[in-house]
Amino acid sequence: MASEYVFPPAPVVSIPVVGTGARFPVHRIYCVGRNYEEHAKEMGFSGREPPFFFMKPADAIVVVEGGQTGSAAYPSLTKSLHHEIELVVAIGTGGRNIAAADAMKHIYGYAVGLDMTRRDLQGEMKKQGRPWEIGKAFEQSAPIGPIVPAADAGDVQNAEISLQVNGTDRQRSNVSKLIWNIAETIEQLSAAWELAPGDLIFSGTPEGVAAVVSGDTLVGSVAGLPSLTVKIS
Repeated sequence: MASEYVFPPAPVVSIPVVGTGARFPVHRIYCVGRNYEEHAKEMGFSGREPPFFFMKPADAIVVVEGGQTGSAAYPSLTKSLHHEIELVVAIGTGGRNIAAADAMKHIYGYAVGLDMTRRDLQGEMKKQGRPWEIGKAFEQSAPIGPIVPAADAGDVQNAEISLQVNGTDRQRSNVSKLIWNIAETIEQLSAAWELAPGDLIFSGTPEGVAAVVSGDTLVGSVAGLPSLTVKIS
């Protein structure tokens, strides 16, 4: 007799792939903390500490189809919701202890993402020396645009990355300024976890993070990829 679920399982979270009718099923979401030097400095650090990681649940994803405006709710408990624009790396082939020299072969594609952060809650947990998932791993905290296959994404490692809020620049930098580049990040990450197809890596945000409020419209860009537009509701 086949097993029955006690309630219907949640649908698979998936992201559209540009140029195909296929969708990328999400497994895990890894995020790299303080991975641009100027952002590290604005957060009070020197600029090249060893990389560290945190995670978000797959259902934190807000999928924004190409050319559309997505919606992300202003979350509970916070009075300081911050934007963090990021290049997202989509893993197509998993593995453990992947060498940096081999890392790019494991990438399926790239997308533009936002790591939304309840900064006040994160800061309070830091002061207390406690985990800060409450600041990062909440519902709708990971808006993301369509994935572009790696072969079609251009030179993402030297791409301009930017975020505008209501048409005004907030963040602007270049992916080449990552402290730990994409290959190095995969090497470090795969030493701690076995990467799997469907994993997403939010690679870090540049300087200029700041608060948003309900009604704000965010437009995030990485040169060569579809832009990401999200309105805070």
